[in-house]
Amino acid sequence: MDKTYDPHAIEQRLYQDWETGQHFAASGDGPAYCIMIPPPNVTGSLHMGHAFQDTVMDILTRYHRMKGDRTLWQVGTDHAGIATQMVVERQLNGEGKTRHDLGREAFVERVWEWKAQSGGTITRQLRRMGTSLDWSRERFTMDEGLSKAVREVFVRLHEEGLIYRGKRLVNWDPVLHTAVSDLEVISQEEQGHLWHLRYPLTDGSGHLVVATTRPETMLGDTAVAVNPEDERYQHLIGKTVRLPLTGREIPIIADDYVDREFGTGCVKITPAHDFNDYAIGQRHGLPMINVLTKNAEILADTEIARIPAKYHSLDRYEARDLIVHDLDELGLLEKVDDHKLMVPRGDRTGVVVEPYLTDQWFVDLTRDVQPDGRPGGRKAITEPAIDAVRGGDIQFVPDNWKNTYFQWLENIQDWCISRQIWWGHRIPAWYDEAGNVYVGESEAAVRAKFGLPADLPLKQDDDVLDTWFSSALWPFSTLGWPEQTPELKTFYPTSVLVTGFDIIFFWVARMIMFGLKFMGDVPFRQVYIHGLVRDAEGQKMSKSKGNVLDPIDLIDGISLDDLLEKRTSGLMQPKMAERITKQTRKDFPEGIPSYGTDALRYTFASLASTGRDIRFDLKRVEGYRNFCNKLWNAARYVLMNTEGQDTGLGDLPCRYSAPDIWIRDCLRGTAADMADHLAEYRFDLAAQALYEFVWNTYCDWYLEMSKITLQSGDEAAQRGTRQTLVRVLEETLRLAHPFMPFITEEIWQRVAPLAGQSGATIMTQPYPDTERHRPAGDIASAISWVIDFILGVRRIRGEMNIPPGKLLPVLLENGQDSDRHRLEAHGELVSKLARLEHIEWVEPGQQAPESAIALLGEMRILIPMRGLIDKDAELARLHKEIQRIEKDLPRIEGKLNDPSFMDKAPPQVVEKERGKLAELQSSLNQLREQAQRISAL
Repeated sequence: MDKTYDPHAIEQRLYQDWETGQHFAASGDGPAYCIMIPPPNVTGSLHMGHAFQDTVMDILTRYHRMKGDRTLWQVGTDHAGIATQMVVERQLNGEGKTRHDLGREAFVERVWEWKAQSGGTITRQLRRMGTSLDWSRERFTMDEGLSKAVREVFVRLHEEGLIYRGKRLVNWDPVLHTAVSDLEVISQEEQGHLWHLRYPLTDGSGHLVVATTRPETMLGDTAVAVNPEDERYQHLIGKTVRLPLTGREIPIIADDYVDREFGTGCVKITPAHDFNDYAIGQRHGLPMINVLTKNAEILADTEIARIPAKYHSLDRYEARDLIVHDLDELGLLEKVDDHKLMVPRGDRTGVVVEPYLTDQWFVDLTRDVQPDGRPGGRKAITEPAIDAVRGGDIQFVPDNWKNTYFQWLENIQDWCISRQIWWGHRIPAWYDEAGNVYVGESEAAVRAKFGLPADLPLKQDDDVLDTWFSSALWPFSTLGWPEQTPELKTFYPTSVLVTGFDIIFFWVARMIMFGLKFMGDVPFRQVYIHGLVRDAEGQKMSKSKGNVLDPIDLIDGISLDDLLEKRTSGLMQPKMAERITKQTRKDFPEGIPSYGTDALRYTFASLASTGRDIRFDLKRVEGYRNFCNKLWNAARYVLMNTEGQDTGLGDLPCRYSAPDIWIRDCLRGTAADMADHLAEYRFDLAAQALYEFVWNTYCDWYLEMSKITLQSGDEAAQRGTRQTLVRVLEETLRLAHPFMPFITEEIWQRVAPLAGQSGATIMTQPYPDTERHRPAGDIASAISWVIDFILGVRRIRGEMNIPPGKLLPVLLENGQDSDRHRLEAHGELVSKLARLEHIEWVEPGQQAPESAIALLGEMRILIPMRGLIDKDAELARLHKEIQRIEKDLPRIEGKLNDPSFMDKAPPQVVEKERGKLAELQSSLNQLREQAQRISAL
């Protein structure tokens, strides 16, 4: 093995070997275990959330594969309709063209070309993370098999009356010219205004004042609403007002939705431009008057809405300014208040999204049907999905997330599934010239199904399906449905879904609904909900904050200059680029060093507690890079002492020392603990158990203990220790492999033959025995006693500044018979590891000299101080250190006592200063006690 661990020298080579050897393919004779990857967008690149989530899934996959389960981690990507279309449209814009210049067919062909050339970025990055996905089964939501599944689901739901076309209110992006899902809308608080407008009563008896944040939509008002319990307006219910600027007469209605405390208690109702107003309009049978075009310009309508011509074709914000001006001129603007409000913006374009009334396709999620199809029964799609979780067929981890799931499904609205773009699954519906609609899997199928003549012109619907529609079929469409494939029979239902809480509504619930509807069973048995990856201060990672980390940069390293260029490229605002540059220089003055994949993966695992957000700190990655080094160096020690030596594989006898027996027991206990933690999705506890075993138990203690046996002349004992060294290391590598696949594979290839193991790769080796065994209690307690003895001596060395190599005399006082027996059995181990000159008992009645003391139960470990240290030199050193701390203390205390600092400093800075103060005070007390003891010598 190389002297230094270099992840770059092994990672990509090993991954190529794994993939070439087809070791990721489903195999094994045990029960089926399947995970579906949440399909990343084909346009995407790996971010920290992906890297974290994929690490968790890979740990589970590798663990179950090694347990012998027939394990499949299904891979695939999503066509990401809007995102992908935008990428290709930007390319066309750079050529001075639009998609309309190419036409639909040529544009879609251009997207496929882009996908073939550039769409594999994220799958290449997934390989860099060491993910053991079955690449031989890679799927794409637009491939032929999945497209067939999408068409079949659409047709069947339409035949059952559960898909319909209707005019409804949707989120409309006026730049993309399409409806968008709630997930594609980001609502943020922004500063705006609240306009108070006077609506004259038709009978001339006065006016009502309504408050609105969007005065331009008043052109589409169809009522004014008040609370039926509001005594101020009860006498006006049923009367009418004259809508300013249009002259339309609209009613005053009563509705419990109206908040009497907000504004004036009077609310303008615009059903075609507000979701809450739409619901009120439905309840009261109000007309729906649309006043905007798909570009968010004022509609040129004079018949229904009676919009004055001066507003026609104006942008919505230009119209707002003119309308407010005209109302003011008419004396109908009472006042304008500053007002903070939530503004919905499209996550792709950044423009304000409009509630827009348009013809769309919907899945009916609210209609009640009986088993024979008649109305009045259970909700056909949603109630089985609720029952599956409530009845325990699906378990959420953590359990509290099921409440979020229930809350959404119990208050669900029909699902708008159509999008006005060209890239995606085109809706399988055709229209004749009379507007009749025919749904089928193809035009030929439609003509045959409905008996349409060949010469009847038909035109397919221009819309495509929402990306989430095809994603809802993912657990069964990827396995070959609607064909009844062996894979579908074997792996459905899948075992666990690993995902974030933010798509419980948009993906998790829809997969459950469609899985139950079309497969008759749930799509997965468990849903593990993980938190969001945040920065070390707990802030959400965002480009505008400059705190986004690229997982590949952490693996490979990146210079400061390259990092700055990467972070500021594409930023249009110089001030933002300047701020991000300043922050980046502060956080990464020398760039980001290379940590390798295993260190990054282990960091994610160590932070993966159930449901909590993850605070990602580079210091943790550095710590686990050191952990990799520790394992590498331990393996080098083992190989240096066992390669070419007898490791007990032959017929010669082996004798096992107490440390040999102890370390094997510790390994079995660690394996059992890890299995328990993984069963509960406590990856953090599993990682902690493994870390403590490798770093503390195996490396820091057992390897040191093994040197004593290896340096002895007892050949049988040496064989026993060499065998223990390689077998414990080999099993430890198998324990660690799901977390750190690369370094464990590289070391295992060298260690396995010495331990009597063989095979092409560690990943197909059996996972170590995780059954709990009764430990060798006497030996465990004896080794624990040895370790505590040595730690007591080392603590005295540190406190008294005694050189590590100096042999020390030790006196033991007040020991029990058990202490004497253990010293007799393990005295050589204690003496050599603690570097002792001799050990003597202080018998009853003897007076021990002035000594430093460590306690081991009731026994006192005494190290006489006279002659061991230079008393004057040590006191001078201690007093110098005491003076330094006494000088620093007032400065920190002054900060924490300064009201100005406490008010202005961020909480994390204050906490850091408090920690410094506590640490200094503790150090000062220890130094003073130490000086007092030495002065007494």
